[in-house]
Amino acid sequence: MAVLLLACIIGYLTLGARGNWGFVLPFRGNKLVALVLVAVAISTATVLFQTITHNRILTPAVMGFDALYVLILTVQIYVLGAQEYVQLSSAGQFIANTLLMLVAALALFGTLLSKARGDLMRMVLTGIILAVLLRAITSFLQRVIDPSEYAVVQVASFARFSRIEGELLAISALLTCGALVVTWRMRHRLDVLALGETAAINLGENPKRSTYQILVLIAVLVSVSTALVGPMGFLGLLVVSLAHLVTPTASHATLLVSSALISALTLVGGQFVLERVLGMSTPLIVVIDVIGGIVFLTLLLKRKYR
Repeated sequence: MAVLLLACIIGYLTLGARGNWGFVLPFRGNKLVALVLVAVAISTATVLFQTITHNRILTPAVMGFDALYVLILTVQIYVLGAQEYVQLSSAGQFIANTLLMLVAALALFGTLLSKARGDLMRMVLTGIILAVLLRAITSFLQRVIDPSEYAVVQVASFARFSRIEGELLAISALLTCGALVVTWRMRHRLDVLALGETAAINLGENPKRSTYQILVLIAVLVSVSTALVGPMGFLGLLVVSLAHLVTPTASHATLLVSSALISALTLVGGQFVLERVLGMSTPLIVVIDVIGGIVFLTLLLKRKYR
């Protein structure tokens, strides 16, 4: 997978390049770093979320993280107005979106996991209802605001890699790498937590404290990647499901690496094929959501979510 990813990276950077390489490589390089950064962040957050929920169909996106981002974005534009929001610096928008996402995610999903962690159906239903509620509030606000302001919300509500600023990319890389280092150091504890609450306690782990620590990591990873490029839909579910098929193991040391490689292959390879080979302008996230939705339904029908 690493060799395939390297081939995709070389093809993405060089194929079809014309003109000054001093401009082409930095321009494509920023997009490439953003693709890899978001891919690893989403896959890692999904693995962590499925570990603490003990469920392979639940992901941050399914539980409403994406809906939360769109709601926060809509509220900001509703309160400030599109003109004032657009005039904010990119760094200001990024920091505001990240902090609001982080606080809201910890408040909402921390409460959800503490109340319903032991009840699978309650957790699934609560998460779905919460996502529907967030989308309903967002839809109401979008109907109230001016059509020009609604257009700003629409543009920012979909994943985009066309314009990545170096300053934001540096901040995102710093936060994401920090969360990834902490996650890697917890990999053996994650193996223990995956055994269940009773087994984890018997092995000396504190499930409640560890759950909140992991939830903070998930919130950081999802908030940063979403604030940088926008919601990524079913990407996490798709790549982690493939990782379980390719590397059928309970070891997080293997699963975290395989899911990250598959996720990077999906984004970099998919963007490479769409842009350089097929010459299509179709957003990659649309293709990912279609395939991811099919995988989600397949997992539900086969009842392989435990």
